[in-house]
Amino acid sequence: MTFPLLRPLRLLAGALLLGLLLGGCASRTPAPPPTAETVCPKPLPCPACPVCPAAEPAPLTPPEPAAPLQAADWSALEGWQQDDPSAAWTPLLASCRALERRAEWQSVCGLARALGEQPGPALARQFFEQNFTPWQMVNPDGSREGLVTGYYEPLIKGSRQRSARYRWPVHGVPTDMLTVDLSELYPELKNMRLRGRLDGNRVVPYFSRAELEQRGEALPAPVLLWAEDAIDLFFLQVQGSGRVELPDGSRVRIGYADQNGHPYTSIGRWLIAQGELTLERASMQGIKDWARRNPQRLSELLNANPSYVFFRELTQAGGGPLGALGVPLSDERSIAIDPRFVPLGAPVFLATTYPLSDRPLRRLMLAQDTGGAIKGAVRADFFWGFGAEAGARAGRMRQQGRMWVLLPRGMTPPQP
Repeated sequence: MTFPLLRPLRLLAGALLLGLLLGGCASRTPAPPPTAETVCPKPLPCPACPVCPAAEPAPLTPPEPAAPLQAADWSALEGWQQDDPSAAWTPLLASCRALERRAEWQSVCGLARALGEQPGPALARQFFEQNFTPWQMVNPDGSREGLVTGYYEPLIKGSRQRSARYRWPVHGVPTDMLTVDLSELYPELKNMRLRGRLDGNRVVPYFSRAELEQRGEALPAPVLLWAEDAIDLFFLQVQGSGRVELPDGSRVRIGYADQNGHPYTSIGRWLIAQGELTLERASMQGIKDWARRNPQRLSELLNANPSYVFFRELTQAGGGPLGALGVPLSDERSIAIDPRFVPLGAPVFLATTYPLSDRPLRRLMLAQDTGGAIKGAVRADFFWGFGAEAGARAGRMRQQGRMWVLLPRGMTPPQP
């Protein structure tokens, strides 16, 4: 049986469905064709790999310090053939007076005396080459050059009575200063001595220069003389010995007796650090000029060096001042050395230059003195003699040099 209304409804529904389908197709954007990027997208970058910190290098064992004396040939001594070794004969005989009691020096000192007081250049050279072995001085880092300075015997003005003109004390050794010799307990410290004083039941360091100045007359030390000029007295202390001209024109010789145990500090370097002097102006004369222009700062300047030297009056009239060996120094043939490395009294061939020049200064010297500022293996202080001219040379000398110690054949070099 057929219903008449069903046909029109079917036609209407079909028309609506076709309209919806056509409308949907018209509003959609066609999909793009596939590409390599869409099919196989690029991978994301990997995160950075962690970096491990570098491993700490293993600590290096510090190298052993070089032996301070190393055997050398005579041909290595720069200028040996040009020097006149007989000019060092008098200081050699002086050294022998102090050394000949030692077994290793008896033979060579006996031979030296047998050759007389002046054997001549050729015979003196032959004597040294046949009876000594040269040993070159070497610094702990292996270098073979070191500082060579100069010193001299100054003349200052003074008096035995204190006055407004003569008011700076020249002290002898204080009675309350103790000297502790460590060599009996520690032989390796044979050249080390401590200075101190008792504070209750304790031994404490002795007074510094500034503290000595503050104590004034309370210091239990004899006053040998009174100096006219404080800066001249200071440099006499630096030199270690000198002569004092009294008001009547007579002269007194004084020499090193002891020291307060404080290390030496250069007042020239202090003035440079303060911006008061340039390196070129920091000579002895430059320092003296500055001190006289700045009298209000004199104590500040001198107390920058805590070291203080005490003197003794000498009866010796002629010759050079007594050195640490106990024999008179010889002008331009004696040097001060560090006895930890160079045997006191030994001949030393020195190759350096004259003050403020490149002119060679190469000659045989005798190690007859020591000094508070002379520290190290390749280190020497050249004794120029007495008076103003010697002082001018000494004050300008700050050269580099090499050193060879001459030891009797068969003698074992000392160990510092």
